[in-house]
Amino acid sequence: MSTQARLQELGIELPEPPAPAANYVPWVKTGNLVFISGQVPFKDGGLQFRGKVGDTFSLEEGQQAARLCALNIIAVLQQACEGDLDRVTRCVKLGGFVNCPADFGQQPQVINGASDLMVEVFGDKGRHARFAVGAPVLPFDVAVEVDAVFEVEG
Repeated sequence: MSTQARLQELGIELPEPPAPAANYVPWVKTGNLVFISGQVPFKDGGLQFRGKVGDTFSLEEGQQAARLCALNIIAVLQQACEGDLDRVTRCVKLGGFVNCPADFGQQPQVINGASDLMVEVFGDKGRHARFAVGAPVLPFDVAVEVDAVFEVEG
C-alpha cells in the first residue's frame, strides 16, 4: 500500500508545511538523509497547545500536541521528497522536547504521540531511535517540539 493510500485509510490529511519562524530552513537533505527542523504544534495558521504538559495540559493532551508536531514533520518530509512519501525507507530518529514542570517525568509517554503516528503511517519503516526530554520552556511557550531524521531513496 502506498503511503498516500495509508494516510487516506487513516483519515489523515497533511497540513500545509509551516514556514520557518527564523533564519533556518524546514529541511536539509544530505546523501540519503533528510533532517527535519523542529516542528511545533501548528495548525490552521496558528500555534496550538501553549503551556506546560503536567500543568496546563494533561499527559493525553501532550500526546495530541506531539502527534500534531509529527503531522507537521510528515508534511515537511513530503515537501522534501517532492510529494512522494514512498521514497521514505526509514524514520531514523525522532527528538522530542516537552515543556513541563521540573517534577514531570512522563516525557517518553508524551512523545509516544509522535512515535505512534510514524509507525501508523510508515509501518516498520516508521520505527526509530528517539530521545524525549523535559525543558523549562520552549519557543512561543508551546507544549512540545519534535524534530526528525529520515532515510529516503534518491
